[in-house]
Amino acid sequence: MRVKALTHPSRADLRIESVLDAMANPTRLRIIERLAEGEELTCSTTLPDVSPSTASRHWNVLREAGILRARREGRIILHSLRRDDLEQRFPGLLDSVLRAVRDASST
Repeated sequence: MRVKALTHPSRADLRIESVLDAMANPTRLRIIERLAEGEELTCSTTLPDVSPSTASRHWNVLREAGILRARREGRIILHSLRRDDLEQRFPGLLDSVLRAVRDASST
């Protein structure tokens, strides 16, 4: 079985439209919140209430938008937030989104 390569856009290729579109989904925002805590996450432990195919789609949208980095470790894919790349490309965006999500969930 051939393993599909995990590709990521370069920092310079990050597009604000793609990043904002990826962040517009509540499930993906939940993933971003968890990744912002600083740990690497797997699909199944982060979205246990979502079907594997739907979870995979969310992870792919986030990776293709450049919000997260995915790396294989054996059969497992670990995801981490591309905080530095996002901050360099779109200063303050990630923190603003995370703050808005936290504020909305506390009301």
